[in-house]
Amino acid sequence: MSILVIAEHDNASVKGATLNTVTAAAQCGGDVHVLIAGSNAGAAAAQAAQIAGVSKVIHTEDASLAHGVAESVASAVLVVAKNYSHILFPATASGKNAAPRVAAKLDVAQISDITKVVSADTFERPIYAGNAIATVQSSDAIKVITVRTTGFDPAGTNAAAVAIETVAFSPVANTATFVSSEIAKNDRPELTAAKIIVSGGRALGSAEKFNEVMTPLADKLGAALGASRAAVDAGYAPNDWQVGQTGKIVAPQLYIAAGISGAIQHLAGMKDSKVIVAINKDPEAPIFSVADYGLEADLFTAVPELVAAL
Repeated sequence: MSILVIAEHDNASVKGATLNTVTAAAQCGGDVHVLIAGSNAGAAAAQAAQIAGVSKVIHTEDASLAHGVAESVASAVLVVAKNYSHILFPATASGKNAAPRVAAKLDVAQISDITKVVSADTFERPIYAGNAIATVQSSDAIKVITVRTTGFDPAGTNAAAVAIETVAFSPVANTATFVSSEIAKNDRPELTAAKIIVSGGRALGSAEKFNEVMTPLADKLGAALGASRAAVDAGYAPNDWQVGQTGKIVAPQLYIAAGISGAIQHLAGMKDSKVIVAINKDPEAPIFSVADYGLEADLFTAVPELVAAL
């Protein structure tokens, strides 16, 4: 039984979510292979060959794979899919885009967002915004799975690289083609990879106050900035800062939530954080139910005091 992990990469290097997915794959049993589908992605393939637990890297190249267009990635996966019992994608925007296409083409049910491998055919996944855990068993010959990366530790690195096998890929005609991309420039750590996250909520009242109060704290801690959906919808913070069920799922070492009441959708996105600190003047705020440390205070007073103390 062999298991295939679809790597997320930028052609030059492998993204961190791939390492967590390799850990999940290893728990399924069998040999773990990693697919690097890209354009001029030799460097990413070489890096993947040194991931601990990986026994082989499959490398396929084509210009249509340069930007990770889901239709093209799915086509590349289908070239080798019949050789595997499990095909795992990180449950990121890219993985969630490509995985359903692969599952549909293979005529199997997708198993989404797993957080635990019980056995080779049985998995746990959160439902109802994480308030319940479903145990799912699949009898499909090929299991297509997306992995919630916060549920698994990242795989380590081996000094010795494993073999890299090159597989030919003939692009198919797709209705979707890459036109352009606008990458948000950010000097801070990537939200899903940050070890410390400072998040603000609707209580901040404006984009100006969000920047005035939260940015100094993030600067002091070297943290990424996050926000609740309410703060994003109100225009206080950009969309790519949103943490929660409809935003990004994070599990940093330290998560500081200021002025966030703790709606169930937000808690679903950050409750796996190692240490949670909540600052809120409402003693009944749901955020305190998951917080390791809670401070009942006005954030406009408490956060500047915390910055001064740091």
